[in-house]
Amino acid sequence: MLKSALLLLSGNASSSAVLFIRNLLIARLISVEDYGIAATFAISMGAVEMLGAIGLQHLIIQDDDGDNPKKQAGLQGFHLLRGFLSAAILFFLSGPISRFMGVPEIAWAFQVLAIVPLVRGFVHFDIYRLQRQMEFLPLVSSALAPALVSTALVWPIYLVFPNYRVMLFALIIQAVILAGVSHAFSKRAYRVTLDRGIMTEAISFGWPLLLNSILLFGVFQGEKIIVGRELGMEQLALLAMGFTLTLTPTLILASSARSFFLPQLSRAKNAQHDFQYLSIVTMQSSLLNGALLVTAIFLFGGPLVHFVLGPKYSALIPYLPWLALLNALRVFKAGCAVVALAKAHTTNAMISNMFRVATLPISWFALISGADLYAVIIIAIVGEMLGYLVALALVHYKVGVILGRMILPLITTGVLLTYTLAQTSLEESNIPFSLPQIIGFVPVALLLILSLYSMYEFRRYIKNHSTFIPFKQKDPNS
Repeated sequence: MLKSALLLLSGNASSSAVLFIRNLLIARLISVEDYGIAATFAISMGAVEMLGAIGLQHLIIQDDDGDNPKKQAGLQGFHLLRGFLSAAILFFLSGPISRFMGVPEIAWAFQVLAIVPLVRGFVHFDIYRLQRQMEFLPLVSSALAPALVSTALVWPIYLVFPNYRVMLFALIIQAVILAGVSHAFSKRAYRVTLDRGIMTEAISFGWPLLLNSILLFGVFQGEKIIVGRELGMEQLALLAMGFTLTLTPTLILASSARSFFLPQLSRAKNAQHDFQYLSIVTMQSSLLNGALLVTAIFLFGGPLVHFVLGPKYSALIPYLPWLALLNALRVFKAGCAVVALAKAHTTNAMISNMFRVATLPISWFALISGADLYAVIIIAIVGEMLGYLVALALVHYKVGVILGRMILPLITTGVLLTYTLAQTSLEESNIPFSLPQIIGFVPVALLLILSLYSMYEFRRYIKNHSTFIPFKQKDPNS
């Protein structure tokens, strides 16, 4: 099982790292304003994807009948139908989208972008189904190969289209390779059916996930839309790159934790002691992941911007620690969401995300009133913090997980985050590895070690080589 965990983490890390490099390369090659336009493609894709995000890939793992070929064919048919509908929506709304974002001259690009959801509709679900047997190589390959190919072709595309169109064609290539790799690693023939019963079951399972997807669109893209509309493409580019630098590690850690822990939690969902133990392990691992993110940005965020992106993105550096905190809170919530999903409590994530989305009108009003990016980020942090507290409460009251073993890790991690942000605020310059930063890192490292030491269940899980010991059995080392 430890090998599976390492495969997942390394695979997700590698694919996300490659896409991360792709975004950095594109940002380095094109102007800041053009990168802001390129960011609107991700916003548009997120808008159409959220309309059909009902968790079909989770259902085939979580459902007891997920191995049934008939069930898989029905889910694949529903997924294909969703792809056609998403493509049509993006194509016909290209005009309004481009005008709203203040770039009406690129409406054609959004029409071309409609190819992406259409192609993704042909993905073979074996890459998800095989996770039931803890086979993660197909899933990892379907993420890594498209990332590698699309990144390798950035420079040739740039030589022909030296502007925002680099991102447009990179996204299309990525979708095509994803669909192809999913079929190459499949063990079953690809079949699609439109089964009304399966679609009804999928909608019943996924409607809370759909609502949560709408909320997630607000979480991931809401501030970008507001900033792009009110402050322009250059400010949007800064915010988008800030999210790239801090959100990419978050997505790696969250997706790895979900793919690794969800099958284990789902198998243990009817064994309360085992489920309790794994739930605490999952949530503690999410705390550690968020703490590592903030610590890494504290040490390496400024140098990364200076040496990779160049001086045109230097204005981004002061925002990075706060964006790291924002996305650390998001990865904290991801642990709670995985635990709830294992018992089919798909409304938990939706409810906790409402608090972040509720801050968007406040952020918009703040910008209209003359505020800057700092205000937008701080408002979002408050929303995420409230959402995490609600997520913990829902895991306790709805899922039945006892949270006593989370109290000390929460306190130590909170102290770590508070000290790190305070240390960042005391710095007087953006010079990489400045003296205050070097001196301040020592207590940060000690606090990180203390936070890890307080996570007893997580350390016990690692010590036992990822084969957990249920609570009902006495641990001779305790």
